[in-house]
Amino acid sequence: MLVINQNEVAELLAMESCITVMESVLKDLSAGQAIQSLRQVLPLHQGNLIGLMPGFLQGEEVAGAKIISVFPSNHGSGLPSHQGLVTLFDSSTGVLKAVVDGQKITAIRTAAVSAVATRYLAREDAEVLAILGTGEQAKSHLEAMLRVRSIREVRVWSRTLSKARYFQAEMSRKYGVDILVAESIQEAVNPADIICTVTASTEPVLKGEWLKSGVHINAVGACRAADRELDSETVRLAKLYVDRLESAHNESGDYLIPLNEGVITLGHIIGEIGELISGNIEGRATADEITLFKGLGLAIEDLAAANFIYNEAVKLQKGIEIAF
Repeated sequence: MLVINQNEVAELLAMESCITVMESVLKDLSAGQAIQSLRQVLPLHQGNLIGLMPGFLQGEEVAGAKIISVFPSNHGSGLPSHQGLVTLFDSSTGVLKAVVDGQKITAIRTAAVSAVATRYLAREDAEVLAILGTGEQAKSHLEAMLRVRSIREVRVWSRTLSKARYFQAEMSRKYGVDILVAESIQEAVNPADIICTVTASTEPVLKGEWLKSGVHINAVGACRAADRELDSETVRLAKLYVDRLESAHNESGDYLIPLNEGVITLGHIIGEIGELISGNIEGRATADEITLFKGLGLAIEDLAAANFIYNEAVKLQKGIEIAF
């Protein structure tokens, strides 16, 4: 068994490679070639939780699960909000092949999935990016968006102005892109062609009245039925795509709350990103349409990323081998 740590995950799973892996596995999921169970959640205190996410990649002959802690209460403590690991088993023999750090996988694959959605849904001429939030997902989403669109300007907003300014200084040096700190969310999103909401908020931070026509939104922060980052008007205005229909119907407050309010109907979701990749559903039809991708994070994404990392580790002799 290989143990692959966080630094090795960051070294072995480049964003460009992860985008390719996510595009392939999302297509497989919608085609029935990858299988997963709905995420099991064990609530803890103060809104924290432990999640179990099992899945099976038939084509790769691997199965396994991510076990992850989601601790919003860690914000401001110096500890990450998401921590965990991914187990990887050989599905033909049951042999445990690897245990891989889950925190860094989550950071990279979440943004890579948003990049896939952006590649298929954002306007080709999209050039202004707004990022709401300044944590690890904000950093990885910036890298991912730069991979799929020619971004000339980034606008970042945080509840803590000092965090936004630190993000501006660090990321503008790293990527050589113009980053502006917005004092309000409205200022950040008004001119945006692409918006990424990567906050820990449980209440709407993005309002439909602030959106310009033709914008594409990646909403990945809220992952429980009672939580949301988007107001109901945002969801009503947009063509809505999800990573998994079953997950959206059970876990997405961004979808379920406006549905329960009667603002949208059951048919509001166009379909899964995997179906869009396969050409089985329609994507953006006009330049003026508002498109929305709601990502909840899927077990098969973690497994596909872990399997790619494992194969790279074997090839490059990385990781620590343990006789388990």
